Amino acid sequence: MKKHLLMLALASTCFMATQAGAMTKDEYKAGKEKIEADYKAAKAQCDALKDNAKDVCQKEAKGKEKVAKAELEANYKNTDKARAEVVKAKADAQYDVAKEKCDDLSGNQKDVCVKEAKAAHVKGKGDAKVMKVSDKTAEKRADARKDATEDTRDAQYKVAVEKCDAMTGAAKDTCVKNAKTRFGKT
Repeated sequence: MKKHLLMLALASTCFMATQAGAMTKDEYKAGKEKIEADYKAAKAQCDALKDNAKDVCQKEAKGKEKVAKAELEANYKNTDKARAEVVKAKADAQYDVAKEKCDDLSGNQKDVCVKEAKAAHVKGKGDAKVMKVSDKTAEKRADARKDATEDTRDAQYKVAVEKCDAMTGAAKDTCVKNAKTRFGKT
């Protein structure tokens, strides 16, 4: 599902890039005001909730605001860097919400949840970095892709090892060994 969300984010960013036209300063200012109003309304809806549900709601509202602001900037500036910031903002927002949802869990389940959220965040940030260098040389793009792939693999390895922590004895040893083999950590 996380892959689908990321692909959707990248697709919407690409679509947005093709639809971006010259935005006037007045349109930009109006867009900012609408984003602020939408954020206040979303945050007000969270007041009726309690405990972690309220915290999750607030993180979702803040994340939507950050993403909307990044999209507005991307439409206004119409640059690869601004579009990459949209992907990064989406990754940050998804990470913040996912991490907050993990607070409902405990023990190893919570640890795994947090590591999975972090792995998805690392992947999203890596994708944003690759987008930022899209106008650079092929060598720089390849280096950025390689770095992003390595960072993602390291984060996924940490998730796999964390899942092994729920086990004991030989099962845990086998699990860790398999994780090392799978992610090239031998």
